[in-house]
Amino acid sequence: MMKSEAFEKYVNDLLKPEQIKDYAPNGLQIQGRDKINKIVTGVTASQALIDQAIVENADAIIVHHGYFWKNESYVIRGMKHKRIKALLDNDINLFAYHLPLDIHPVLGNNAQLGSLLNIKVTGPLEINNPLSVAIQGELVKETTGEAFAKLIDKQLNRKCLHIPPLSNKSIKTIAWCTGGGQDYIELAAEQGIDAFISGEVSEKTTHIAREMDIHFFAAGHHATERYGVKALGEHLAKELNLAVVFVDIDNPA
Repeated sequence: MMKSEAFEKYVNDLLKPEQIKDYAPNGLQIQGRDKINKIVTGVTASQALIDQAIVENADAIIVHHGYFWKNESYVIRGMKHKRIKALLDNDINLFAYHLPLDIHPVLGNNAQLGSLLNIKVTGPLEINNPLSVAIQGELVKETTGEAFAKLIDKQLNRKCLHIPPLSNKSIKTIAWCTGGGQDYIELAAEQGIDAFISGEVSEKTTHIAREMDIHFFAAGHHATERYGVKALGEHLAKELNLAVVFVDIDNPA
C-alpha cells in the first residue's frame, strides 16, 4: 500500500508526461482515496471498466484514454456525469496517460506492439525526434504481406485490414503507430519503408498505400493499445508490490 501522491510521483517519473505536448491531462484526473493497494488497468475509462473496478474494490484505475480532451465540452452531464459520479461515490482514483504511454521505450504501446510482432526497433519515424509518436524497425527475416497479416491476426486475436501496394513487395522494414496513427503512413513511405501498421484506417489511406508503394495494416485502435497499460500495470505490481488487475473491455474498433 502507498499514498496516492507517492504513487502518482512514481508513475510520472517513469512516464515523464512533461516531455510531450498532449491532447488531455496526464496523471491524476479524478481524485479518490489517499491510499492505494489495488489497481485496475484498462485501455479506456468506460463505464464498463469503472463498474469492474468497483467489483474488484480497486483503489485506483489507470487507463490510456481518460477524460477532459481538448475541444471536449466542459459540461458534466449524461454519460460523463454517470462515469465521474461512480468514481467519486466509490472513492476511486482515475489516472490517465495518453501519449506518454504510447512513446515509452519499454512499456509503451508502440514498444509493446513491436515486441509482440517480433519487430526490432531501429529508431523514431520522425527523424531527429526522440519523442516521435511513430517509430520504425525491421524484421529479422523478410516476409510477405499475407504472412505478416496472419501474424497480426494471431498475435492480436482479431482480423486486421491489409492494403497491399500494387507491387505487393516483400516486407523487411516496418514503421508503426498504435491507435489513430494512420496519417504517419506518408512519412513512412517517403523514407522507403516497406510497411506501416496502425490501429485505424482513413479513406485516403488506401490510395496512399497503393500509390506510394507501401503495405498498410489496420489492426484496431483498441487492439493495438491493450499492451502498454497492461505492461505498466505489471511493472507496478512487481516494483511497488501492489495488486493489479488488467481488464480488457471488448471493443471491435
